[in-house]
Amino acid sequence: MMNSSRAHRGLRLQLLTCTSTAILSLVPIWAQSLPGNLPSPAFVQGFDKLYKTRGFRARTPAESRWLDGGERYTVLETPAPDAKSLELVAYETATGKRSVLVTEKQLTPEGATAPIQVEDYAWSADKQSLLFFTNSKKVWRQNTRGDYWVLNLQGSKLTKLGGTAAPSTLMFTQFSPDARSVGYVRENNIYVQDLATGTIRQLTTDGSADIINGTSDWVNEEELDIREAFRWSPDSRSIAYWQFDQSGVSDYTLINDTAANYPQLFHYKYPLVGTTNASVRAGVVSVDGGATHWMKLPGDYRNHYIPRLDWADNSQQVAVEYLNRQQNDDLIFLADAATGEAKPLFEDKDDAYLDVDMSAKIMSHFVWLPASHANTKEKPDLLWLSERDGWRHAYRVSRQTGKLELLTNFPADVIEPVSVDEQHGFFYFTASPSDPIRAYLYRSRLDGKGVPERVTPAADAGTNHYDISENGTYAIHMRQSSTVAPRFDLVRLPEHMVVRTLEENADLAAKVKDTMSAPKEFSETDIGGGVTLSTYMIKPLNFDPSKKYPVLVQIYGEPAGTTVDDTWDQFSALFLQLIARDGYIVLSFDNQGTPAPRGRAWRKAGYGAIGVLSTQQQADAIRSFAKTHPFVDTSRMAMWGWSGGGTNTLNMMFRNPGLYSTGISVAPVPDQTRYDTIYQERYMGLPTENAKGYHDGSAINFAQGLTGNLLLVHGSGDDNVHFQGSELLVNKLIQLGKNFDFMDYPNRTHAINEGQGTTVHVYRLIARYLEEHVPAGARPQQP
Repeated sequence: MMNSSRAHRGLRLQLLTCTSTAILSLVPIWAQSLPGNLPSPAFVQGFDKLYKTRGFRARTPAESRWLDGGERYTVLETPAPDAKSLELVAYETATGKRSVLVTEKQLTPEGATAPIQVEDYAWSADKQSLLFFTNSKKVWRQNTRGDYWVLNLQGSKLTKLGGTAAPSTLMFTQFSPDARSVGYVRENNIYVQDLATGTIRQLTTDGSADIINGTSDWVNEEELDIREAFRWSPDSRSIAYWQFDQSGVSDYTLINDTAANYPQLFHYKYPLVGTTNASVRAGVVSVDGGATHWMKLPGDYRNHYIPRLDWADNSQQVAVEYLNRQQNDDLIFLADAATGEAKPLFEDKDDAYLDVDMSAKIMSHFVWLPASHANTKEKPDLLWLSERDGWRHAYRVSRQTGKLELLTNFPADVIEPVSVDEQHGFFYFTASPSDPIRAYLYRSRLDGKGVPERVTPAADAGTNHYDISENGTYAIHMRQSSTVAPRFDLVRLPEHMVVRTLEENADLAAKVKDTMSAPKEFSETDIGGGVTLSTYMIKPLNFDPSKKYPVLVQIYGEPAGTTVDDTWDQFSALFLQLIARDGYIVLSFDNQGTPAPRGRAWRKAGYGAIGVLSTQQQADAIRSFAKTHPFVDTSRMAMWGWSGGGTNTLNMMFRNPGLYSTGISVAPVPDQTRYDTIYQERYMGLPTENAKGYHDGSAINFAQGLTGNLLLVHGSGDDNVHFQGSELLVNKLIQLGKNFDFMDYPNRTHAINEGQGTTVHVYRLIARYLEEHVPAGARPQQP
């Protein structure tokens, strides 16, 4: 349940103020006479810089791609201020020497007057050809459909792929390993095109609205990040792919009231918890055509997921990750590509759920490690992440025996796997053994000997990200913290020596300091029972500890994310800085059940009770904090959150009457039975097995507890967290005679950022609602 989607459309205001007699008022909040302090001129100025002029946007260097193992890297650059397009250039890593690889002229099709507008590119394995992606269109959250062109560097010939296919209909075009062909998806079928002759062969023919080959259905894309759902065999003779059959999944309908005179309906498949999933299976098809060989996996294909599918480091076997519907039993199968016969290699289990997060680029495919013993005839081992010993550790799974060997031998979590350096025998990853709000680069030996060593220097406190070259010698290092704007350096490993700085953003921190409030202060809040929660606080300017200040708490609280991180957030966090500057204490707590690197027990604590544990611990946290910080005015406290944070805002307002006087809930899930199978069932189990948990975790069932001010905000075009949930809550609150405010953003998605002015409008609405109901500024403490 994360914010997503971007587009541009118009805006229509529809603010509904619902009273106990169900009278609806269309008076906008900012047109009313507001009690308390209106936003100060400094707030307005800072707000305009942040959202209108994007004056606090951090600069980032052009995205680089390693070349020659790391001896060079390539970037797309604008050759001149008046250039019509980009050119592809290479830099020698050690010296910074620049050379142009592809010019504007080479990117101009024959007979055209302008070059293609490159959005992405990919090298062939032999580095003799390049794929260029352009004219893209959005598919759900990302622009994954468009046109592809291939450029042969030897002849400088630029050729559009797809033959007579309509514009912007190709997806996920990939070079074959031998660089002679490309594969792509069009209209849910897989095609192969020979680059020498232009011949196109359609490998699957059953693609339809319900049968999806080579890409994903909605829910698997949203929750398992499956998009590019086919893999070339190493010998370029076959393609392994996912097939989703949605025929048993119920339609969901979104209503667009503003696109035309009559409402327009959009239908798509969306499996609500406890309902029928798509059937998913793994197949292999020859590039010469013919029937698909399906991998023979056990059980009901509608009650399993395939998070990963790839070739098993050869062209005869396919590796399939096969996860049960409850997501607590994960099997890795090795299947014969020709017969489909499958044998289990390894099984991972958990009493709660297994984390199959593939957000790290390295984990989108299976990673095969060189055999750990001297016998070079042994097959490679599998890199695997597991929480089986209480920490999220990296293991190597023996291809011979299926047994595990620990690679990260220390009492800490792997936050993110980064790369495998086979040449030097190391696995690189980020971790932070004693500091869950930060991240640093570590490395472990691939033979499992010794303990991990930290690579990031002590001076680079904060959150660190790395893109490491294939030869393990260089990395692009991005360091950031709540007070340090993102800094990008090219470093040499393992000594972490800076070769050169790519982007410093030195001026940005100064601009923020002049415009915003005090920096975040990080601490731990003791809630009893031996549990402390990571906490941040932002104080107002000219803070006086002898006075009382109102409070705004930012909440998320669910397993998909944390809020207390030492990172540079150039939008939402800076917005909260502006709020603090105007006279508020801004706080946030990360309760148990959030994905902090504090060990398995911490992350799985809320299993089966999402919304219950978070509510309890968040209430304990603010009470504990207020007791130890007398400048907190408990009579003026508000909470706000988006998505899961919006859900927990509702839970806090309903379950703890009077604790917060005001809540602002954006795009929430008031009823957990109205969300999708993969996310909600992962953390709650199946509704038939945990009916009480679903009831107790759903805020709508406790709406009678509302006593304060509530602003409910939702986009009516939200394909992820449906508008329906907020409508059901509106009906419930009307039935209960509760006062509340409701804002509908027509046709906006879960991100509520489509259309000119929308983002500005949303955050201005939040600020004004806060100012109306929780007046800003210090007040004397009572004697």
